[in-house]
Amino acid sequence: MTRIRKLEPEQWDPELREMTRADTATPLEQGLMRMVAHCPELGKGLARFGGALKMSRTLPERLVELVRLRVAFHNQCRSCMAIRYTDALADGLTEDLVCSLENPPEAQDLTEPEKAAIAYGEMMATNHLAIDDAVYDGLREHFSEAQVVELGMTVAFFVGFGRLAATWHMVEELPKSYQESHEPIAPWEAESIVVR
Repeated sequence: MTRIRKLEPEQWDPELREMTRADTATPLEQGLMRMVAHCPELGKGLARFGGALKMSRTLPERLVELVRLRVAFHNQCRSCMAIRYTDALADGLTEDLVCSLENPPEAQDLTEPEKAAIAYGEMMATNHLAIDDAVYDGLREHFSEAQVVELGMTVAFFVGFGRLAATWHMVEELPKSYQESHEPIAPWEAESIVVR
């Protein structure tokens, strides 16, 4: 059961509802915003920031999704691990690639830029102070300076809000495997749900 009371879209601030297209979204797609709607101005800010990350993205959708899922594993955010976004699927994400996240450095089907981005995301989620000049130099082998900034902002979003979502325990709409286990789980071990 979610630890913060969810608000139905008709209870949201009208501008927030419109910004997030809440009336046409499924409860799973409404996600964290169902709780954030208790604080409408914060919700609007979050929607603007999340929207800017998505709409201004230059990084490949597949890469971003792989990073998101690896960070979700470290956060143990069950709703984050269960979701697969259609943009990433259209960009080549498969469940076989998701299975590669169990051991990214050894995965044969991940590209070198994907491995570098996943390693960076993993460090941000587990030991951010280990990120040094060499890590950023390695990222620059694959990404422009602007893309390194974009990756950092995206990963910070995933780490912070994924941890918040994990503590709010939003599991009601998820497959049973995510609801029933109290042990750590992984996105490569359970069913997934595709959302837009």
